[in-house]
Formats: sequence, C-alpha cells, structure tokens
Amino acid sequence: MAAGVLVKTCLLGALAFLSGAHAQCDNVVITNTWPGNYQAEFTATAPAAINGLSLDVVFSSPVDAVDFYEGQSTKVDDTHYTLIDNNINVAEGAQIKFTFQVHYSGVTPLVIHEVLNGAEICDSAFTTPAPMENPCAATGMSPYDYSQVLCMSYVFYEAQRSGPLPADQRVTWRGDSALDDGSDVGHDLTGGYYDAGDHVKFGFPMAFTATMLAWGLIDFAEGHQNAGQVEYGQAALKWATDYFLKAHTAHDEFYGQVGAGGTDHAFWGRPEDMTMQRPSYKIDESRPGSDLAAETAAALAGASIVFKSVDPAYSDEVLGVAKELFEFADKYRDIYDNSITDATAFYHSWSGYGDELAWGALWLARATGDDSYLTRAKGFYDEFSLNGDVVQFAWDDKRAGVFALFTLLDGSSEYQNALVGYLSWLKNEAPYTPEGLVFLDAWGANRHAANVAFIALWAAKNGIDTEANQEWGRGQIGQLLGDNPKYHSFVVGFGVDPPQKPHHRSSSCPNPPADCSSGLSNPGPNPHVLYGALVGGPSQDGSYTDDRQDYQHNEVACDYNAAFSGALAALVELS
Repeated sequence: MAAGVLVKTCLLGALAFLSGAHAQCDNVVITNTWPGNYQAEFTATAPAAINGLSLDVVFSSPVDAVDFYEGQSTKVDDTHYTLIDNNINVAEGAQIKFTFQVHYSGVTPLVIHEVLNGAEICDSAFTTPAPMENPCAATGMSPYDYSQVLCMSYVFYEAQRSGPLPADQRVTWRGDSALDDGSDVGHDLTGGYYDAGDHVKFGFPMAFTATMLAWGLIDFAEGHQNAGQVEYGQAALKWATDYFLKAHTAHDEFYGQVGAGGTDHAFWGRPEDMTMQRPSYKIDESRPGSDLAAETAAALAGASIVFKSVDPAYSDEVLGVAKELFEFADKYRDIYDNSITDATAFYHSWSGYGDELAWGALWLARATGDDSYLTRAKGFYDEFSLNGDVVQFAWDDKRAGVFALFTLLDGSSEYQNALVGYLSWLKNEAPYTPEGLVFLDAWGANRHAANVAFIALWAAKNGIDTEANQEWGRGQIGQLLGDNPKYHSFVVGFGVDPPQKPHHRSSSCPNPPADCSSGLSNPGPNPHVLYGALVGGPSQDGSYTDDRQDYQHNEVACDYNAAFSGALAALVELS
C-alpha cells in the first residue's frame, strides 16, 4: 500500500472512530501511568516476514508526542503517529514486542487502530461493549419488588469483586484486578471484596459483611428461595470466605488488610488500572487482633451452616478454620487496629473486642451444637458487660446480634429482655429523620437503618412482638426503597429517581478504559449503573443530594448491603 493511501485510510478511520467510544487494541497494554503520560507495551504476531517495521497508530484523542525507544516516531497529525524501526528482522508468525511512551494534555489517548507494514492488525470500532442492562427482572411484587432488589443487591457484590473474575460474572464493565495482592509477603491474597467506593480490602468490615450474608441465607432461606436468589447469595458469601481461607496463612496468623488507605484513596480510577503498591497487613501472636479474628470466625462458622448440605467438604473446611481463628482471638487479645494501624483511620474498633468474642462463640455454638461455646459466650457477656446501652448494630458493635443469638440458642429471659428492650428503644426513643428513617449515625444512616430492620424482622420471625416488629422493619426498608416522598429510592438502579452519582470509583470510570481523573467531579451520572448499591443516605434533617463528592452520604459499601439483603429476603417471605 502506498504511504499516501495508508495515511488517508488511517485518517478516515480515525474520524470514524473518534465519533464514538472505543476500546484499546488488545495488543497494547499500559504498564505505567503518571500525570500526562503513560508507558505501554506492544506485542503482536508478525502477519508476514518483516525486514524493517512501519507501524501506523491512530489514537482516540490528541497526543502531544510519542517516544519510540527502538526507533523513530513521526507525527502525522494530533491523533496519528508512525513508528519506524529499520533494524528489525522478524519471520512470519514470530513475536514483535516493544515499548513506547505517550505524552498528552487531555484525556488518556487509547490506541484504537494499527496498520503494520500495510496490514491492518487492529480496528477497535466494534469492540466497545454494550451498556450493561439490569440482570434482575421485575416480578410485580408490591408495594416494592423486594425480590428484584434482593437480586440487585447480589449484583452489587459482583461489582465489588477483586481478583480474577469468574466466567458467570454478570457485571460486564468489571475485569480482573489486583492479581498481585499478597506478592509482597509471598502469599496469594487475591480475591475478596473492595470495601466501598475505594479499592482497599479491609478485613474487619468484610468479615461482618460475610457473617450477615450467611445469617440472611440461614434464617430467611425461604425468602431467598422464593426470590430465586439462593445460589447468588451463596456465591456472594463464598467470594468472601474463599478469600478468608487464603488469608489464614498459619495457625495464629491472618491477613486482615490489603492496600494502604491513604495511597488508595488518592487514586481515582478503575481497580483494573491500579499501579500503586498494595501492602498486606496481618495479625499474629505478637500483633493480635481479637475482634478481627473472632468476626472472621463468626463469618466462617455461619458459612459452614450455609454450605453444610450443598458442599459438606467446604463446610467442614471453613468450620475448622473458624475454630482456629476463634481460639487465636481468645488466647492473644488486643484490638486489631493496634496491630494493623493503617485501619485505624477507617475502621477503628470503638467497641473493643468483647462483643466479637461473644458473637464468634455464639456462631460456633450454632454451627457445631457444642454447648461449650455457648458457655464461653456467656462468660464473655459477663466479662465485658455486654448488656449495656446499645445504639447501633454494625461492623463495630455486635451486641444486638449477640442478644438475638442468645435468645435463639439459650432462651434465657435475660437475653430476650435485652433484645426486646433494644427494639423498644429503636421504635420509641431513637432519633429519626422527619420522613421516618431511624437515624443512628451521620455516616451511612441507611446502612444502620437496614441493619436494625434486619434485627426487627428476625425477632418477628422468632415470635417476638411479631406484628409490631414486622411493621417497623418493613417501614424502615420502605424508607430506603421509596416511602420517603422527598428523595425517592436510595438504591442505585431501582425505583423512582434513584441515585445516579454514587461515590464509587469503578462505576464512575468509562469502559473502554480512558482517563478517569475527572470521574469524581463529572457533573453527569456515572457511566455505569451500580445496580443494587445502597447509598449512605440523608442527614438527620432529611437533606440529601445525589453528589458523587459527598462520600458521607453517597458512598456505597459492602457492609451497607449485607443486612439489607437479609431484610429483603425477610420481606419476600412476608409478601
């Protein structure tokens, strides 16, 4: 092909491609980025014998310069460069590999078209994935489609997955990420969940998330079955517990965090594009973490119940690790963020570790039927005076859950009275927004309402003030789904006027990959709908703005959706 014809072909292609979205050519991999620059690696199979290379490259947006280390780079126009290497000699079918550097001033320019020695080797015009549609069909359930929202809640967990993604992944705009997690300590720590709108894997709230997913699957099994969500719920739980098994690297050793909070939060982009260091942090005999170890034990014990009939071998495996972690938690006592200090600014254990020791013992008592765990739970209850005033039930304070499990396993009036008293306080004395949402914290008010709605619906199912607790729990979930006439739905992708700009990095970034530095301040909706995510919620005065930059009220998190999922399953049972 004559050079003039080649240039004309590329320019016409560029004009066509630049009219829409494009994917990076598969043979170009960005290996390093910094402001206004990236370094990339080109790898291709020679379509014919090559004696001297000429590669015409078209970019998706203007480029200031291209550095081609093995030869010379010639600018044709702002989006079209020709790379020349007269010294290369490659046989047909052999591999061509080289690096180059791109300098730019605007959005990240992607390589969208390539012609190698007259042969077209990449045309990305038809590789852009279609926008993801909601994979959860409406069922017609009223007053709200609890089954559909439950389905969507589990879709949200797929959007939070870290590591290599499975073939049945429903969130199409996510890809494999953080594949080197644990390499700094010589362990495979891939997998698990990104915590919220960021990409840190914080083990403490992740463990609480898993415990609550397990509890919902166990005690609202009928609701999950009726909604067709049993397998999806189990998959969401197992994604966490598989990771916990990897993180348990020795008898008294457990990795409780991957990624440094400050470094991670300084990056606004997709997890697939991370280049920062992701340090791994552990607890062990010399640096213990009773709350983290005991909460993870609770999660694994709950999972052993969930998988007992469907995968007995896995059930036995997670139960064995749960027992080891619980003994570790009790024998070597300390608050976990005294050992994993990076977590202190994000998930400090304000309530201490006594509630987790009781909670873990109760879950092991339930999973094993061994009354010695129940006896130990009672000892922790007394030792740490867990019968005091309770406000929240969340990743930090498990006491309301302790009251519930004691009521189930022991039946003593002492524990049931504590549960009834807490639920009475919620209904009659706790603060509320003007619209009727129980308001237990300025951060993630919706999450706290969902958590205690779960407790109320669980109590109702177990014969405790059934009618009143059902009504109250249904009302709180209704606040999240649309009963609040001022703000409509707080669940992304569901109901009337749902949030469109959640504080969430990966859904705020375009796919195909492009520069996401303006993703936080983008005035429009997130490019991808984060189906099923429950946003933080309003201030106590009821005010709320769908603002991506307001992480206090509009961030999402794995623990926000955990008890929420179980509460939805409870309402499916009642519908």
